[in-house]
Amino acid sequence: MPRMPNPTIIDIEASGFGSRSYPIEIGVVKTNGERYCALIEPQPEWDHWSDSAQAIHGITRKLIESRGRSPHDICKDLNEFLGEITAYSDAWTHDNSWLNRLFFAGRVRPSFHLSPIEVIATEAQLLLWDNTKRLLEKRLDIKRHRASGDAYLIQQTFLETRRLIDRKPALARCTGL
Repeated sequence: MPRMPNPTIIDIEASGFGSRSYPIEIGVVKTNGERYCALIEPQPEWDHWSDSAQAIHGITRKLIESRGRSPHDICKDLNEFLGEITAYSDAWTHDNSWLNRLFFAGRVRPSFHLSPIEVIATEAQLLLWDNTKRLLEKRLDIKRHRASGDAYLIQQTFLETRRLIDRKPALARCTGL
C-alpha cells in the first residue's frame, strides 16, 4: 500500500451525541494546508441540544441560528473544496453519521468519501495517538475545541506519530538496540 502523504481531515462539532444529534460546525484541512470551516444552520426538525456538548465546543444554539449557513450551501462548498477525494476522521462513527445528516438536509450528494483515520494509520501510530495529540495541542497552543482547529490537530497528530515511528528504527540502529 502506498504511503499516505499529508491526509485531508474532516472534523464535525455536534449538538450532542446519540441518534437525535446533528452537525453544528464542520471543519476541513486539506493536504496542502487549505482550510474550510462553517457553522451549520439547524433545520426545523433538529431540536436536540446537549449543554454538556456545548460546554466542550463552546458553540451556542443561538450562534448557529444567527450565523449558521444553510446545509445546501455548505454541501456545495464542500464538494467544490474537496472534489473526488477520500478525507479522514478520527471519530468516523460520529462524523460519518453527522456528515450524512448534513448532506441529506442539503439535498446534495457528496463528491468525496469519508473514511476512518485507522484506514491509513498504522497500529504503531495508533498506540502513540492520544499522548501525541495531547502534546501537540499544548505545543500548537490550540485553545478552542472547534472543527477546523481539531481537523488541523488530527492531521498534525497523524504526521507526528508517523515521524516518531520512522525515527525509532534509526534510533535503534544508532544505539545498537
